[in-house]
Amino acid sequence: MQAGAHAGTVPPGWLAPVPLFFVFLWSTGFIAAKYGLPYAPPLSFVIIRCLGAVAILLPLALLMRAPWPRGTIGWVALSGLLLQAGYLGGVWSAIKIGMPAGLSALIVGMQPILTAFAAPLIGERVTPRQWLGLLLGLSGVALVVAAKISLSGLSPLAIGLCVLALLSITAGTMIQKRFCPGFDLRTGTVIQFSASALALLPLAVLLEGFTPSLAHVDWTPQFVGALLWSILALSIGAIFLLFTLIRRNDATRVTSLLYLTPPTTAVMAWLVFGEKLSPLGLAGMAVAVLGVACVVKK
Repeated sequence: MQAGAHAGTVPPGWLAPVPLFFVFLWSTGFIAAKYGLPYAPPLSFVIIRCLGAVAILLPLALLMRAPWPRGTIGWVALSGLLLQAGYLGGVWSAIKIGMPAGLSALIVGMQPILTAFAAPLIGERVTPRQWLGLLLGLSGVALVVAAKISLSGLSPLAIGLCVLALLSITAGTMIQKRFCPGFDLRTGTVIQFSASALALLPLAVLLEGFTPSLAHVDWTPQFVGALLWSILALSIGAIFLLFTLIRRNDATRVTSLLYLTPPTTAVMAWLVFGEKLSPLGLAGMAVAVLGVACVVKK
């Protein structure tokens, strides 16, 4: 499908609220992880999440006769591997083995800066105002997560997994923007989730004892709820919105929205778990919003 040509795209008139809605949905990923990871190993969780999305999207794509990518299937699959298997597998595995959530958020939060450095590779230019906004955004994220940064449980493996996640989501975004921005979301995401599940399967078998019976998963109501939210709201809702934004905007503008994720997650954690919002964190939220405004303003 070419961009905007089929039902797999979002009509221009609906795009105005997309960035804020994307930030909201993307931010709930950390809440879903907190609910779900105690009951399933991280790679197994990601595999089940990917297969759940495929189980929903594949029948829809076939019923709607959505077009499959031509000539770019390899790039579509690779970008999906990086965005799903590399990013989610890295972050969730790091948190599972003891990586402090605040520090992982700060490391992964460097993605907009990394994307800006790589922007010339896809023919994009980052203005001085945008660089200022990117630095403000990162500073805001640091202030938001400062109170949650701890070195307890930190290990070289956990740091390496977070860095892997950072490089994966950055490379996945750039590859998709450069080589396959216009695929149909219904069929393209089926390819991406299928490729991610297949890539993670050997690791899950080796490291987590993954079996088809899923005996190592504790199917509590909390896990089922987190899984359903991860499939419907995140793997389908947030990913569709992210890809729509990548398709229609500069990569730097899109990734700068991720600076709003830690502040939004902090507010959610305050509402859901009763976690405290410090004055420093509130100031960081304001700085992050200002930074993103500098980046996305045209």
